[in-house]
Amino acid sequence: MRLLHTSDWHVGRTFHGRDLLAEQEAVLGGLADLVTTERVDVVVVSGDLYDRAVPSPEAVHTCARVLTRIGAAGARIVITPGNHDSAARIGVFGAFAAAGGLHLRTRIGELDEPVLLPDAHGPVALYGIPFLEPEPARQALEVPDARGHAGVLTEAMRRVRADLDGRAGTRSVVLAHAFVSGGASSDSERTIAVGGVQDVPADVFDGVDYVALGHLHGPQVLSERLRYSGSPMAYSFSEAGQEKSVWLVELDAGGLVGVERRELPVPRPLATLTGELDDLLVDPEHDEVLDSFLSVALTDRVRPLDALRRLQKRYPHAVHVEWQPAGGRDAAVRFAVRGKDDDEIACCFVDDCRGKRPNRRELALLREAFAAAAREAL
Repeated sequence: MRLLHTSDWHVGRTFHGRDLLAEQEAVLGGLADLVTTERVDVVVVSGDLYDRAVPSPEAVHTCARVLTRIGAAGARIVITPGNHDSAARIGVFGAFAAAGGLHLRTRIGELDEPVLLPDAHGPVALYGIPFLEPEPARQALEVPDARGHAGVLTEAMRRVRADLDGRAGTRSVVLAHAFVSGGASSDSERTIAVGGVQDVPADVFDGVDYVALGHLHGPQVLSERLRYSGSPMAYSFSEAGQEKSVWLVELDAGGLVGVERRELPVPRPLATLTGELDDLLVDPEHDEVLDSFLSVALTDRVRPLDALRRLQKRYPHAVHVEWQPAGGRDAAVRFAVRGKDDDEIACCFVDDCRGKRPNRRELALLREAFAAAAREAL
């Protein structure tokens, strides 16, 4: 059996206010091509199918088109919810969807009831563990003393192994959405820490052939059988250096044979620039990033006004600007106020904050405040 391990689609997510549905559909729709060329039997999504618990209609339609393409290419699909999406909403039609090859494993009480899919060597048991928020999961799993994510996932895996013990010779795959010790996070993941504890030891997942992890957005190998696929697209500039991919997992009669990486297309690359605004607006060396999502660090000694709008005239996909003046902000402030009296400093401050200098009445109020402060200092 050949499986495609994916996770963290986050359909409906925006990038610094930019809609990504077209890019997401292009990348995720390409999974159907992998199903065909790699003869994939099953595609798994280990949590965060959507970016929010109540996705927009456009996000739902995008996701439906992608799943339809994957199914039409010949793969069955197994999905579990993560910490972003809603288990109840994803799983509401699970019993009906399974008849068409879409298996939605969303209920905590059924996490030890696998999806059984046959190949030439017999059945493969796929266990979908939905994201387990510790407090409700303790109650649902009847382990009131379990502590944090490690505690509830330990009980979940105990139940999975107990079910496997009654299925002699059955190969097994577990889908789980968690922060496993040894993984590296990025800026686009929402924390799942409760009480300061989010890590789950890797040995919690012992006893199965392959563990398809979700939650962390960078592809990572914790062991040959324990991996993160990462998100199919970059959702923060901290992921600019990552090569987005999925894992092609192969099982034979004896279990895991091997895992290979398959890179995904990049619909729009990420890039960063640093420099003074006037230089960035004209320097031809930066032409190569004109089509990239762009984060800019401005080093001007004085904060430029309306910087993002001005940058977008040359870089239409600039989405983020920070002011990082040479020598630090303290030095920039000292430079900006040097030689100015109180009125000039106050006018500059108000203008910088709201884009408009104080009028006569406002300036009079500021002068009254200065006088009052001077009297208090005596």
